[in-house]
Amino acid sequence: MKKKLLLGILLFAVIVGAGIGISKLINPQEPAVQYPKTVTVYGAVGGGKENFLADPDVNRIMAERYGISVQNDPWSNGKLIKNELKYTDKNNGSTGTVDFVFFSDQRYYEYYQLDAKEGEAPRLPKKRAEIILNTPIVFYSWKEVVDVLAKENIVTERDGVCYITDMNKLLDYITAGKKWKDIGLNIYGSINIGSTDPVTSSPGATYYGLLASILSDGQLSSQTLSESMPKLQQFYKQSGFMNNTPADLFDQYLRTGYGTKPIIVDYEKSMVDFAINNPEGYASVKDRVRILYPEPTIWNSHCIISFTDNGTKFIEALNDKEIQQIAFNRYGFRTGLSGGQYDVKAVGVDGLLQEIMSVVPGLKMDTYNLIIEGLKEVEF
Repeated sequence: MKKKLLLGILLFAVIVGAGIGISKLINPQEPAVQYPKTVTVYGAVGGGKENFLADPDVNRIMAERYGISVQNDPWSNGKLIKNELKYTDKNNGSTGTVDFVFFSDQRYYEYYQLDAKEGEAPRLPKKRAEIILNTPIVFYSWKEVVDVLAKENIVTERDGVCYITDMNKLLDYITAGKKWKDIGLNIYGSINIGSTDPVTSSPGATYYGLLASILSDGQLSSQTLSESMPKLQQFYKQSGFMNNTPADLFDQYLRTGYGTKPIIVDYEKSMVDFAINNPEGYASVKDRVRILYPEPTIWNSHCIISFTDNGTKFIEALNDKEIQQIAFNRYGFRTGLSGGQYDVKAVGVDGLLQEIMSVVPGLKMDTYNLIIEGLKEVEF
C-alpha cells in the first residue's frame, strides 16, 4: 500500500514538472529588469510629494531613460533657506553637497535666489531653476452646504464645476459671526472655514495670502495689506482650532462630515490622491463631497533649483511626459501652468476643473512675513 502511495506521489510530481516545463516553453518568463548603470543624484526636498518621488514607475523611468537614481532627504522649507544643504549617502555614509533643492512653496524658492542674510548658509550657485508641480488652493464642502451657499449667491455651478463666486460675502458672514442656522442649514455654530494655521504651516499661509489678495481686489501692496489686516485678524481670531497639517485636516473633513467640517481649505491634489489610492472610500462619499474653486485661486507650487549637471538631469527627468502624467493621474499634481494638457476626467474625480484660469500671482516672502506678523498679534 505504501509503495503504491509513493509511486502515485512520484508520478504526480513528474506530471507537474513536465507541465511546468512545457509552460515555460510556451510562455517563457520575462527576464528580470536590468537597469542601466545609474548615477546617484542627491536632493534636499520639501514635503508634500514624498509618494510621487517614491513611485516605482517614476524611478524606473529615471533610471532607464536618464541614467539616474535619486536619494531624497526630507527638509522643511524653513531649513532649506537657512542651513547648509548637505547629504549623507544612505548606502555608504559618504557626505557632500546636494545636487538640487526641491521646495514645496514658491516663496522659499524665490527667497533662496536672493543673497543670504546674516545667520543663513551661503547660497549654492544655480544651474537651472523651474516650477515643476502645481496644485491650486480649493475648498472642500458637502452637497447640503453647497446647496445653501448657492441660494445665498456665494457658490455658482457651471458645467458640473462649483465655484466660490462671492468670496467677500462669505468672509463678511464669517467676520460678522453669522450662524449656519441663519442661512437655513441645521449645523451648530458660526459659519467658518477650516484651515491649517497660517502662522505655522505653508498651506495656511498660502490661503491667507489669497484672502489678502481678494480683500485688496488683486492690488496687494503694503498699504492695501495694512487696510485689510484688521479683517484678516478678525477672520483668524474666529477660526478657532487649526490643524498643523493639511493631511490631518482633510482626514477629519472626510471622517466627521458636514456637521463638524462644513467647509475646509486644502489643495486640489488631496481629493485626487484620496480617490486613486482609496477607491472604495471615495466611492462611498463621491455623491456628497464637493470641490469648490475660489475665483480667483492661488497656486501652491513645488519648485526646484539644480546646482550640478546631475541635478539638472533630475529636472529633465521630471519634465518627461510620462512622469508628468503619473504626477497628475496618481497624485493630483498639475504640471502645466493651467493644467490643460491632459483630461482631468481620466482620474475619475467628479467636479475637477480642466483649466485653472482665475489665479492671483504668488506672493513674495516679505508680504507673507507681514501677514504672519499681523496674525501673531491676535489675542484669543
